[in-house]
Amino acid sequence: MPEKVFIFDTTLRDGEQSPGCSMNLPEKLEMARQLDRLGVDILEGGFPIASHGDFEAVKAISAEIRRPIIAALARANQLDIDRAWEALKEAARPRIHTFLATSDIHLQYKLHKTREEILKMISWAVAHAKSKCQDVEFSPEDAGRTDRSYLIECCHAAVEAGATVLNLPDTVGFCLEPDYQQMFSDVKTRVPGMDKVTLSTHTHDDLGMAVANTLAGIRGGARQVECTINGIGERAGNAALEEVAMIIHVRRDTLPLYTDIRSEELYTSSQLLIRLTGMAVQRNKAIVGRNAFAHEAGIHQDGVLKNAITYEIITPQTVGMPSNSIVLGKHSGRHALVKRYEDLGYQLTKPEIERAYLLFTQLADRKKSIYDEDLLAIVDEGFQHLPEMYSLKLFQSVSSNEGRSTSTVELEKDGATYHDSATGDGPCDAAFRAIDRITGLPGIIVDFSVHTEGPGTDGRAEVRVRARFEDREFSGKCTSHSVVEAAARSYLQTANKAAYERRRLDDATAVSTGSVHKNEAVDRLFPGGF
Repeated sequence: MPEKVFIFDTTLRDGEQSPGCSMNLPEKLEMARQLDRLGVDILEGGFPIASHGDFEAVKAISAEIRRPIIAALARANQLDIDRAWEALKEAARPRIHTFLATSDIHLQYKLHKTREEILKMISWAVAHAKSKCQDVEFSPEDAGRTDRSYLIECCHAAVEAGATVLNLPDTVGFCLEPDYQQMFSDVKTRVPGMDKVTLSTHTHDDLGMAVANTLAGIRGGARQVECTINGIGERAGNAALEEVAMIIHVRRDTLPLYTDIRSEELYTSSQLLIRLTGMAVQRNKAIVGRNAFAHEAGIHQDGVLKNAITYEIITPQTVGMPSNSIVLGKHSGRHALVKRYEDLGYQLTKPEIERAYLLFTQLADRKKSIYDEDLLAIVDEGFQHLPEMYSLKLFQSVSSNEGRSTSTVELEKDGATYHDSATGDGPCDAAFRAIDRITGLPGIIVDFSVHTEGPGTDGRAEVRVRARFEDREFSGKCTSHSVVEAAARSYLQTANKAAYERRRLDDATAVSTGSVHKNEAVDRLFPGGF
């Protein structure tokens, strides 16, 4: 029978300690609710003694989140443990997680304690935590660099004092897989009373080994794993929850294990954490990265279009992504190009495909990625830019030292003039919102970059904007002596492309219903014909 691996999520504690990843109380509660939906077994809410904010977060999570065990971290002293319990006491299933460093490096340089003193501190701390809470986890910090015989003594002291979970952390990401696996095997076989204690992993990614070592710990006998969403955490981060969960899910042929993680919530959890912390994952991040289900090579694209299993061992839907992505670039083939044109509503003849593919490859040699607006422009050889739906006639912006700005924009469309004003967090944001009010197409900025051309204050600013309108992204670029004006014009380009695409889709619908003839619709969009 497969054995369950319990998922201990420490995104809100160790993960939040990652530089730039701090969250306030409402954000922690929002993330905790999502982790509950994800199905984690243990949710470490924070380190209550660290700050008033951490205390209140653990207290609020304990009061609201009732299904998983709620854990709070405490150093091996009375003040920390009492504070942790005060935050946890309303939890349906509380756990005090206490820790103390055990490696000679930490004893000598950080704690200035002898081994005997540390053993007494472990026994006292675990016993005190046990007097407050029946579920007590103990972590010998830096276990990976602790003398093995002494580690056995420390673990024995914790178990004798009442620990229900022993967590053996590779605190600095030092271990290799055989080392980490053997440590668990040794503790499991040499510490008396381990039949009533759960072993847990906690790994860091300093050498890129966090997930591999987590699996090694499981092979050594661990049945709880400590991890974080997106692998955030101190320094290089922790083991990524989504990677560990999906390895166990996919490789059931060799790992007779299971978790209660609802895999379809993984992508949502990742995206929420990105939104709350502002820390994006790299595009090629396993499981939840933007390229995780993206294919550019022509051979791969052809295989995926015929049957996704050729190059995908899991489906994007399994982890909650909408679909896989065929990325068009210089390595793409005709099959992918034709498929994308079909998705855009164009059925091309063979000669049209050949002409479009030639123009596409020429463009792909100059650009890293090809977007839908590029494909629309390729539809006619002489058509280099999409028609301008709105043109900028007037732009004014006023800023304050408090960060709020007001922008007034005047646009022209089909001979009519429209103007509106909006406030925003800075002059560029205000200009974007004013344009949104006129066009009725609110966009979300996906990427914004400024490059200065020329020396000093006489230089010109080149602004590139990429914005999402509903489920489509469009890009714009403009150069001006004014950064704000260049930004406004760049954003207007994206809005024009979005408006153009909406008209194209409306015309396609009209053609399909018979209210507009196909030639009339094409003439509207491409006056020169295709």
